[in-house]
Amino acid sequence: MIVDPLPVAASSPNPAYSFSVIKTDGYGSERRDTTTGLILVINHDRGTKADRHYVNLKLTKDATNPYTGVVSKQTMTASLSVAVPSFGFTETEAVNHIKALMDTIADSDFTTLKLLQFQS
Repeated sequence: MIVDPLPVAASSPNPAYSFSVIKTDGYGSERRDTTTGLILVINHDRGTKADRHYVNLKLTKDATNPYTGVVSKQTMTASLSVAVPSFGFTETEAVNHIKALMDTIADSDFTTLKLLQFQS
């Protein structure tokens, strides 16, 4: 079980977070950082061919539509989905594979900004 609350160290430009469990079941949890309103969802699914793991970070806020002037709730999400076959890969290989993806996204030649600018 992941600790509750889950502390996440500050990393510029983001502050530190503390995600407390607000809902849990046998397959995952939903946690909230009360300072920022961020919601962290973690789910797991044991499949017949692969185990699936899913992490999602959500932020909801009120925003004004620039065309109509109407204020409505808007939600932004970022997700990581991992499927590991039931055989053929070790946990270490899966961990290293996920780290390789995160390192690639963080690399200065890739960057999340370039991703958001539709570069590929």
